[in-house]
Amino acid sequence: MSPTVTTSSEANGNVSAATARAAATAAASQEATGPQSITMAKALNRALADAMQADETVLVFGEDVGMLGGVFRITDGLTKTFGEQRCFDTPLAESGIVGMAVGMAMNGMRPVVEMQFDAFAYPAFQQIVSHVAKMHNRTKGALKLPMVIRVPYAGGIGGVEHHCDSSESYYAHTAGLKVFTPATVADGYRMLREAIDSDDPVMFMEPKKLYWSKDMVDLDQLRAQHSANTEAGTSSEGRAAVACSGTDATLIAYGSSVPTALAAAAAAAEEGRFLEVIDVRSIVPFDDETVCASVRKTGRAVVIAEAHGFASVSSEIVARVQERCFHYLAAPIRRVTGFDVPYPAPKLEHYYLPGVDRILDAVDDLQWEN
Repeated sequence: MSPTVTTSSEANGNVSAATARAAATAAASQEATGPQSITMAKALNRALADAMQADETVLVFGEDVGMLGGVFRITDGLTKTFGEQRCFDTPLAESGIVGMAVGMAMNGMRPVVEMQFDAFAYPAFQQIVSHVAKMHNRTKGALKLPMVIRVPYAGGIGGVEHHCDSSESYYAHTAGLKVFTPATVADGYRMLREAIDSDDPVMFMEPKKLYWSKDMVDLDQLRAQHSANTEAGTSSEGRAAVACSGTDATLIAYGSSVPTALAAAAAAAEEGRFLEVIDVRSIVPFDDETVCASVRKTGRAVVIAEAHGFASVSSEIVARVQERCFHYLAAPIRRVTGFDVPYPAPKLEHYYLPGVDRILDAVDDLQWEN
């Protein structure tokens, strides 16, 4: 079935779809000022706008994503630009949001839905596990499910449980899902475009405390890179990045823990210990090659994540590195994670979250005497 997508402007007969696309192009060209300081929230917003402009089958919906622009303003302006049939509000019914997206994706559209906060997605977990993850395999490849579920996750904003959960391990454990989490402003744009282009469902985990992080980014250059990669059939999907080079030990982190790991590496350098930081970027698929190359070089490793340590992504990383790098290790791999308790009240979260001091304590415990 071919998708038929009509903007509200077309429905109302006021402004044609071509006019809406021209307006989006004009808005984009106004931003074409070379490198500029923007937030991750802005980069994600531009990625959504550019994807919607490039492909009329891309739709955005969820709670308060329309006129409000989302509680974190990631969808700000999309309804005004693309119309209420391509960016619209839904009832407070997460299972219904994901279920509707499944039906749309099965019929040729590319829905991008927002779970307002991480744990709000739990009512939709049955849809995600039973249908989103399995439809491709269930139909022996006959039906692809190109959809993205955006999940603002993790803590550091003074929130409480259900608003600061790190739920990535649930999705990483579910075969059939890709799980991405950006840590930089540029990756926010780059990885969301790649997620929307993917023919497989992607859980796109957005670290809330990094929404307001800023960096110098050239949006035109990112757009050109994305177009070139699309034309060439290549992408950086599934690849980790060396965020900081070092020789003495490897810090393996993802999402909101990456800036903390970089701060720890900077503090360690002042004491003469040079730590390499690996930004995992894609939890599923996982880049064993980049991670293991670093650990084989340094011989020591610490895995850092906000999520609980027990039965987690950090557990999986330790297992994979130990299996592949055992004879290169000078010390057991250590982990610095959130504690195995529900997310605490705001006044206590600084005890719960991995911090620079806890990371450096773990590094000090890597049997340097040997």
